[in-house]
Amino acid sequence: MNFDLVPDRKGMVWDLLLYIPTVVALASIAAGFWYDDDHNMGYLFFFLTCFFFIAGFNRVFKTRLMLLPSAPISLKVTDENIGLVQRNGTQVNLVKNLRYFPDYSGKTFGISGLDGAGKQQQFVFHKGQFPTPEKFDSIQTFFKAHFNKK
Repeated sequence: MNFDLVPDRKGMVWDLLLYIPTVVALASIAAGFWYDDDHNMGYLFFFLTCFFFIAGFNRVFKTRLMLLPSAPISLKVTDENIGLVQRNGTQVNLVKNLRYFPDYSGKTFGISGLDGAGKQQQFVFHKGQFPTPEKFDSIQTFFKAHFNKK
């Protein structure tokens, strides 16, 4: 099964609507604590601001828009392994300890496994990254049938 992934612009909008107000609110709280001379709480909220900014940036630019060099742009699935082509042209083959992680809403899933060098890799995919909802459903059905067997 081969899948060429596409940018998920609709999902990007939802992520921006989530992360931008969160980062602004945390930064405002951090500034308030800082100027009230509670520097420890200011540092804590500044750390949380940076954490949510980095997490949101990575989610939008790597998984939604697929602009970062390590973002997967193509997915090839067989019974034995999962192959991914990244934006920078690197091919990653997950060959061992393959795991499938569906979410409860059915709009996202994660995969993980060891590559040929023995390095643990993990990737997140969104429904909007697949050209059609049927392709998203077919890969989830395949993963449910072939991975995470006890």
